Amino acid sequence: MSQNNSSLRPASLCIHAGTHLEPATGGACSPIYTSTAYAFPNAANQNIYPRYFNTPNQRVIARKLAALEQGEDALVFGSGMAAISTLLFAQLKPGDHAAFQTDLYGGTQQLVTKELTRFGVEISFCQTAEEFATALKPNTRLLYVESPSNPVLRCVDLAAIAKLGRKRGLLTTVDNTFATPINQNPILLGFDVVIHSATKYLNGHSDVNAGVVVSSAAIIRRLAECATLYGGMLDAHACYQLERGLKTLALRVRQHNENAGQLARFLQTHTAVARVNYPGLPEHPDHAIAARQMRGFGGMLSFELRDPAQVDRLLGRLRVVMPALSLGGVESLVCVPSRTSHRLMTPDERRRAGISDGLVRVSVGIEDVEDLLEDFAQAIGS
Repeated sequence: MSQNNSSLRPASLCIHAGTHLEPATGGACSPIYTSTAYAFPNAANQNIYPRYFNTPNQRVIARKLAALEQGEDALVFGSGMAAISTLLFAQLKPGDHAAFQTDLYGGTQQLVTKELTRFGVEISFCQTAEEFATALKPNTRLLYVESPSNPVLRCVDLAAIAKLGRKRGLLTTVDNTFATPINQNPILLGFDVVIHSATKYLNGHSDVNAGVVVSSAAIIRRLAECATLYGGMLDAHACYQLERGLKTLALRVRQHNENAGQLARFLQTHTAVARVNYPGLPEHPDHAIAARQMRGFGGMLSFELRDPAQVDRLLGRLRVVMPALSLGGVESLVCVPSRTSHRLMTPDERRRAGISDGLVRVSVGIEDVEDLLEDFAQAIGS
């Protein structure tokens, strides 16, 4: 049994949407269904199997995320890259053309440039809606953006991209990981598909790898056919952990937003910092776009030290903030994109994407913000 909570607001949806209430016990939490074998035929005539993305624990996540993103249905994957790759290979074939945002997460960029092209898909890279419009070809099938982007926090006009896609009959896809459905709902702005690395904010506790695709029922049905063959599903225990994390998403994101805004303003005034990338700052080149389409500006920022040689000193002196990979957890983390997420790009590619050797990315956690400000102050020094 599940509940219909379509009239609830986001914080309530995080807790109640999709929950599987077990009639035998009346427990408040969805049970963990560990079976890989289910009776068939059965009363509902369902062929349930984990690789078919239709177990109770998988469907709980799908219903909850569909409700939060204002979509019709969803699929939950074993990682964000599994979600992205399955969507792209399900929608594109040899001879097709797809246009991607210039500054993408490094893993996505490598997938696009190495794997899609190997399978005969033609690609273009664009940044603004105008550039996307110019890049369109008769064989264009898909537009893909990431907003805010990783790691320089660029924001694209989602409504303009969606309008362009509708006009030309193209599938519009957005990676909404940095924003979360609490801060931004691209489907309401006209997008067809929303992707998340659920490893990050959706789970929020740095202990689960997962990905999610949210879209219309028709697109999800088509995607499920391919996903079943590719086998990138999430197991029941991880689904349980992800559901538990989602229940506090709205609460966590509010604190991420608040802390990141304060840290961005602090770093902006520091003499050792050349530039701060945070869409909540009026000086950010895409602030007007972000203010128009986001309810909050998120917990991610990056900043560039004037002297790249000071990066290692900064990493070594931090005491509260942890130098580590990944993002979106309750703890604050920093990394250097040129050495981590974007290390496989060429120096010229990194330069064009605004990723210098002195760029530091910060996943701002939910600690007391005064502790974060003091930690960065002492680590950066004068």
